[in-house]
Amino acid sequence: MKLLVCVSKTPETTTKIAFADNDTRLDTAGVQYIMNPYDEWYALVRALELKEKFGGSVTVLNVGPAENDTVIRKGLAIGADDAIRINANPKSSLFVAKQIANQAKEGGYDMVFFGKETIDYNGSEVPGMVAELLDMPFISFASHLDLDDDQVATVVRDIEGGTETATLGMPFVISAAKGLAEQRIPNMRGIMMAKRKPLQVVEPIEAADVAVAVKYELPPEKGAVKLIDPENMDELVRLLHEEAKVI
Repeated sequence: MKLLVCVSKTPETTTKIAFADNDTRLDTAGVQYIMNPYDEWYALVRALELKEKFGGSVTVLNVGPAENDTVIRKGLAIGADDAIRINANPKSSLFVAKQIANQAKEGGYDMVFFGKETIDYNGSEVPGMVAELLDMPFISFASHLDLDDDQVATVVRDIEGGTETATLGMPFVISAAKGLAEQRIPNMRGIMMAKRKPLQVVEPIEAADVAVAVKYELPPEKGAVKLIDPENMDELVRLLHEEAKVI
């Protein structure tokens, strides 16, 4: 069984975000980068658990420049067998999806894993695009995945107000939400072995960026907290209605 786990590099969760060049790009000065948590904690670990139970291999894939190699090596340290980096500076989700789909098709993978979203853009776009390009079934926001001896998958996914359970055969594309697996911390042996595991760099296929971001802006700053006398319920109701506009 061949499993492909697609990972992204994102700013560390406590990073203070600022923009540069007239708000057209992220200001990377002083930014610490990590592997996207949904990719690492849930998608990658669940793929490794399936490999450990049923056999096969786990490949980590990233679309990005050479500085992403550190993040990719962490995936190898956690337990992936090998890695591929598509050497590009992507500007759009569709460009990334086309690169991944081409590599997945060439590799003949049985499952293609993603995190449900990246913590910087929160777009949840690429997994669905890849599934469409590969003409494969797609399960999003998966919180539970089991595979039986006949290699039929049972997947529980989060939906509005509850969960949904689906069964499907391989190959398929899946995006991982919280609950699919538990985070693994790479140990020293894994870190040392990661240095010797293969990381293949391939050139991207030609693909147009049909929709690109042209400007960024920060959300408005939150206002100061207003304290209301607990005896003054009329004022509280007025503020909730006129200022917060929640009632």
